[in-house]
Amino acid sequence: MVGRPAEFCPRCGTDLESVRVENREREHCSNCERVIWHNPVPCATVAVVDRAGPEPAVLCVERGVPPGVGEWTLPGGHMEIDEQPETAAARELEEETGVVVDPDALEVLDAASLPPRDGKQVMNVYYVVDRAETDGEPVAGSDATKARFWTSEEFDASDETFRPVHEARFRTVATLDESSVQFCKR
Repeated sequence: MVGRPAEFCPRCGTDLESVRVENREREHCSNCERVIWHNPVPCATVAVVDRAGPEPAVLCVERGVPPGVGEWTLPGGHMEIDEQPETAAARELEEETGVVVDPDALEVLDAASLPPRDGKQVMNVYYVVDRAETDGEPVAGSDATKARFWTSEEFDASDETFRPVHEARFRTVATLDESSVQFCKR
């Protein structure tokens, strides 16, 4: 199994050939007699919503590493092999913003398969949590150059760019009231 399209067998290095398996074109190693499955990579993202001001604000990070350097996004990233999605979301939040949350406080917002980028397809689980359920002040961490809360209005008035694959969730959570978040509870 690979996260990006393969040209060579990851086990033996043989050139791969395309064969039809289960009514789909798949890469196959004629030496190992194995199908090389190309599967989406699991990721988790969390939107922290602060309702202290006149308009809800959402914690975002400016990406400091590819892909999307300079674009704003919701904090998140790849799941580790031994993690549940909510644990990965909480870990990524802390790594990228310094803000800490108990994974049990996260509520599922959405799950989506994102469009492929350079052959890599991501399956992302989105979570939402109220700022009152978190600890710490936002500070840019591992993959970020900046971390801050944005309202939709503030973001629209800026000349910043939001990462397209996450912008719809940013705008959705920026309009959620507390009763809507309660609706998301498991």
